[in-house]
Amino acid sequence: MTNLSKERLEILHNIATIINSIPDLKTLLERIMDLVLETLAAERGVIVLKQKDGFLPVVARAPAGNLEDIKQISKSVIEKVLATEAPLLLHSALEDENFAAKASVIFAQIKSVLACPLRVREKLIGAIYCDSLSQSGVFSQEDLDFLIAFACLAAIAIENAQMREMLLTENIYLKSEITRDFSFENIIGQSPKMLELFSLLKKVAATDVNVLIQGESGTGKELVAKAIHYHSRRSGKKIIPIYCGSLPETLLESELFGYKKGSFTGALTDKKGLIEEADEGTLFLDEVCDIPFATQAKLLRFLQEGEIRRIGETEPRKVDIRIIAATNRDLKEEVKKGKFRDDLYYRLAVLTIELPPLRERGDDVILLAKHFVSKYAQKYNKDLKGLNPAALKLIKTYPWPGNVRELENAMARAVSLAEGSLITPTDLRLEVKLEADSSAQTLKDTVKQTEKEKIIEILKRTQGDKTEAAKLLGISRRALYYKLQEYNIKDDYAS
Repeated sequence: MTNLSKERLEILHNIATIINSIPDLKTLLERIMDLVLETLAAERGVIVLKQKDGFLPVVARAPAGNLEDIKQISKSVIEKVLATEAPLLLHSALEDENFAAKASVIFAQIKSVLACPLRVREKLIGAIYCDSLSQSGVFSQEDLDFLIAFACLAAIAIENAQMREMLLTENIYLKSEITRDFSFENIIGQSPKMLELFSLLKKVAATDVNVLIQGESGTGKELVAKAIHYHSRRSGKKIIPIYCGSLPETLLESELFGYKKGSFTGALTDKKGLIEEADEGTLFLDEVCDIPFATQAKLLRFLQEGEIRRIGETEPRKVDIRIIAATNRDLKEEVKKGKFRDDLYYRLAVLTIELPPLRERGDDVILLAKHFVSKYAQKYNKDLKGLNPAALKLIKTYPWPGNVRELENAMARAVSLAEGSLITPTDLRLEVKLEADSSAQTLKDTVKQTEKEKIIEILKRTQGDKTEAAKLLGISRRALYYKLQEYNIKDDYAS
């Protein structure tokens, strides 16, 4: 291979700058083709790329824009270049023994031809072809050397643009999937309380105020929070969840606000906090009641000033987020008890959403049960038609202390156990222990009694290990301690 002239090297450098600044694949291919024709004084040209159905033309150029002419390019030349993965220079195709008899060469009267494979890391992705119909000997060895060098640059730029296009397509798909998964329509319910909730959620999503979601464990607080986020103006940014009850005070503070390298033992690098991670998006504070008092003060300061300081830093950082908080307790009552700051409460509860428990949603429990049966039948590849009448009656009368989460787990279990075409009460394995005078109890009392018995049962099973018990119950350790206090469960059960 001969050395390229200084002029050609400068052209190559300029071309590299041009093509690497074009992110759009279609625009890039067209620019590559134009640059080849301009630099080599070729009359026609085509780029072929590897597609699902083989190597196909993706962009072409012909005199006076007559693209019909390009159909008479020498396919045999391109096929040879692709097969051998070697460049090809023909001073006169009509006189070359390998191509003179080819129909495309004869019909189009192709004279000079130059072609080169496009490779990235030894992987063939296509080829560049150009020719001249007017005269022989148009292309020189230096033209071939130039095209070889140009093809290396072009192949990398093409692959980068293809990758970017693929990622953009996947990103659009994933965003549409997320929007679909967290659409309001996917929060299933037709009861008056749920219809009222849907109406409120659409209004809330259109605003940018902080939101407090209250509801019993398992009512779908996180699902609602995500639905609000993905229907808000912040949907293009992240929603960052943090489960406040699962972290000790020191760790929670560093997770929220981040820290500077060396600010404490173990701070080996600078770390961005979750508030910063959620910048321009949404921060979801689950179990917000469990935030320690000292951390509550720092969170309040951030909400007032819109700035945070990482642990160990003195310079503030501006952050713009929306906060959606959630709790399974009455936050106003926590304020009255002195367990939660009233000034922080009013900052978080600009708008409060109360999620109804499943027992107050009427026939929604049947709709949800059928939905979960369909979902898990498909997941587990089971041929199920639904639930039999006895199973439906049991589902309707069971108090569901764990709400929708418990219902979903029960349906998943029933689908996996079912042997017939319909789910039976036996498949559900719901054990309801009610006292003899349960008819005189309120529904709320029944639920509380069931929940208390379940906690005691799990604590006995874990031999008093509260961490393991909380995990099995699907609640935080702090929430478990709250329940132990509420139901006056002594250490006789949990040592």
